[in-house]
Amino acid sequence: MRSIRSVFALSAVAAALILIAGSLADARPGGGGSRGSRTFSAPPVTNTAPRTAAPLERTMTQPTRPGATAAQGAGAAAGGGLFSRPGLLGGLAAGFLGAGLFGLLAGQGLFGNMAGFASIIGLLLQVALVVIVARLLWAWWQRRQQGLAFAGPMQRNQQGGSPGGPTGPLSGLGLGGGTGAAAGAAAAAPVDDVTIGKDDYDAFEQALGEIQTAYGREDLGTLRRLATPEMLSYFSEDLAANASRGVRNEISDVHLLQGDLAEAWSEGATQYATLAMRFSLNDRLVSRDNGQVVEGGPQEVTELWTFMRSRGGHWILSAIQAA
Repeated sequence: MRSIRSVFALSAVAAALILIAGSLADARPGGGGSRGSRTFSAPPVTNTAPRTAAPLERTMTQPTRPGATAAQGAGAAAGGGLFSRPGLLGGLAAGFLGAGLFGLLAGQGLFGNMAGFASIIGLLLQVALVVIVARLLWAWWQRRQQGLAFAGPMQRNQQGGSPGGPTGPLSGLGLGGGTGAAAGAAAAAPVDDVTIGKDDYDAFEQALGEIQTAYGREDLGTLRRLATPEMLSYFSEDLAANASRGVRNEISDVHLLQGDLAEAWSEGATQYATLAMRFSLNDRLVSRDNGQVVEGGPQEVTELWTFMRSRGGHWILSAIQAA
């Protein structure tokens, strides 16, 4: 039993270290944002990003189809199991599991505070009662929510951004349109009538470098000019998390290596363009106390960036997705 407890304790410590290392390694501006009515659909694949993009990690956009949310909830309940269920039931299950793991780490065993088999049976009965009550409450809550309508996708009309810069890799790749078959599967409401030219590609490339370096300088004023308020809120959240850990994310030497257009469309007076971009950069986390490097260094990254603008205005960043 002592060896089993040691194995559980070591496993828990290793999992925590893996989570911390993962958060440090991916320190550049995080994913999230909105893509208008296409927020919940993946962009078409491209030569630069030949695999389906990951879903947006954070978004303020609400689904426009009530069935979409219901399907997502059902999928989460079926695929994630008891501990991934939202609300009271999931919290109770996670609480019981956490208490058991804490007992293992404390050297008392999974049921260390119970006396004999009768205590175990009593605990199981209590858990069963709690589960039944939680299911009834959850079913009542779902019935109550069925009548609520969801708001439409956010369409912000922002001005700002930077003018086009010098010719770069995006403008030299012959980029002129998205992937027809995949784009045709998108929602019917948006109109694919946006033409992306050389000046647009230059603006996208320049925005890539300016946003990355401004994030590395923790320059929220510049980020406010180059991104939507939603993206600015995510940048601020990530920078605050870095500050609480006593580190600063330094980003430099940003160079676009390859890029192509995934799709471009309009929704009323708002235009969108999603681009797959592979770029190199020096991305490091350094200590705020002594400036020593904690994690990171030169690397290459492939991401999908979505830009938006009011018709005739400047492009600003609306979303970032992992490729």
